[in-house]
Amino acid sequence: MSTPKASIPEISEIEETFEFLGDWEERFGYLIDLGKKLPEMTEADRVEANRVHGCQASVWLKADLDDNGTLNLNAVSDAHIVNGLIAIMLSLFDGKSPAEARAIDAKVVVDRLGLSEHLSPTRRNGLWAMIERIGVLTANA
Repeated sequence: MSTPKASIPEISEIEETFEFLGDWEERFGYLIDLGKKLPEMTEADRVEANRVHGCQASVWLKADLDDNGTLNLNAVSDAHIVNGLIAIMLSLFDGKSPAEARAIDAKVVVDRLGLSEHLSPTRRNGLWAMIERIGVLTANA
């Protein structure tokens, strides 16, 4: 059974939890828990066109606009921590209009969470690649 996106907390709640935990071992554990809340992605969507390059893990991201013109994101990775990063992205961007998504400064959020300094370079590159793909979709909408 698929997990609904609604089970992913709002970004403000994620930030509060990160601040409360303090210790990076606990924060990475929380990231893994967030990743477990991702909705499933069908095998049909795990195609090369949805593949995100730049991360050491395999990542697939399907991003489109629904009938109301809001972002509909679905993504998955074969790495637990990367799934947590995907959950943060969904919390930031999913269900937003293209204009709302363009107004979000993901770098500020990533820095506020401390991820820039605590992720490996390849995981950080993968995170930026996912954010860039969402930016391309919203720029063309």
